Amino acid sequence: MAKVDFSNTAIAFERKSNKELKQTNWLFKMMSNNLLVNLGSNMTLLALQLKMPIKGIIKKTIFKQFCGGATLDECRKTVSELAAYQVGTVLDYGAEGKEDDAAFDLTVQETIKSIRFAAEHDTVPVVSCKVTGLTKNSLLDKITSQGQLDAKEESTYQKAVDRLDIICREAHQLKVALFIDAEESWLQGGIDQLTDVMMERYNKTCVTVYNTFQLYRHDRLEFIKKSFALAQEKGYILGAKLVRGAYMEKERERAKEMGYPSPIQPDKAACDADYNAAVKFCIENYEQIGSCVASHNEYSTQYQLQLMEEMNIPKEHPHFNFCQLYGMSDNLTFNLAKSGYNVAKYVPFGPVADVIPYLIRRAQENSAVDGEVSRELGLIRQEIIRRKKA
Repeated sequence: MAKVDFSNTAIAFERKSNKELKQTNWLFKMMSNNLLVNLGSNMTLLALQLKMPIKGIIKKTIFKQFCGGATLDECRKTVSELAAYQVGTVLDYGAEGKEDDAAFDLTVQETIKSIRFAAEHDTVPVVSCKVTGLTKNSLLDKITSQGQLDAKEESTYQKAVDRLDIICREAHQLKVALFIDAEESWLQGGIDQLTDVMMERYNKTCVTVYNTFQLYRHDRLEFIKKSFALAQEKGYILGAKLVRGAYMEKERERAKEMGYPSPIQPDKAACDADYNAAVKFCIENYEQIGSCVASHNEYSTQYQLQLMEEMNIPKEHPHFNFCQLYGMSDNLTFNLAKSGYNVAKYVPFGPVADVIPYLIRRAQENSAVDGEVSRELGLIRQEIIRRKKA
């Protein structure tokens, strides 16, 4: 069996000095306290509203851990550091939450800049794109609920198509892949529709555009199969980024409040089963599906390695990729890279104030009972002890 030793902390943290490792240990220890994280998140938002000088503190701590820089130029150092260990970079312009044409056009400009930057750096194979940064949530909501668009909404939809097309065309011409981010279920249908249009245009001979499938939803495994059938019918290669998902509590609360069945899996076991079934489905159809296992789950990662070996698929095959968030799961990323697989870090960037929502999510997810923080802390402490003994 193709087994990679994900417990090898010497490889996982090779790039970190003793000082950096201790700083990381301290940060994850802080994030292990749920009360502290929630209090800190609220205080951070308040301090920014009051224009208190806290950006410097944020930039030296949580921003440094989870972001590549405030600008593309600042990301160069991060890209180079990862490249030195055969790890690629997925660039993500991290600003969120604005809903007007000027903001949407700015997102297009920033994404195009990212694509051009990626084209100049062999180790930046992918750029991430948020459709919610290109059009109004209300439009995506209406498309998802299959409502009839009026003339004004049709015009707004066409603008969204045009903005996304500009981005996808640039990515295709410069041979840079594009991950379309997933969002909440009530927006996702609109995103799926737009992404299908772009995959049909730009995935004819290679995979430029990837849709993101959130397997914490109980309908997504079937949707991947439907997406593949559509790709086969229309003659393009399906791009599939597989994730578990990040909006579970929000989804359940909204479903309860509005009185519709929750789209979320009944339990973690069901989510894991569908995720691994999706991995298997993509591998079984790998000549017509380009996939990315974007997961922090060791079993799912190891499962893909096993299936690739069973089917005699080369490690470097372009239709097989792995991805983890920058600042997390270094034991997966760097051990995969050391073993010769295609692996990248998902690296958000942007002005400190603009990426605060992303950073707060990272902290809150990690402090959750079923979060990653205890595993991260265990690996970091294991490496600190190993170095003391060496």
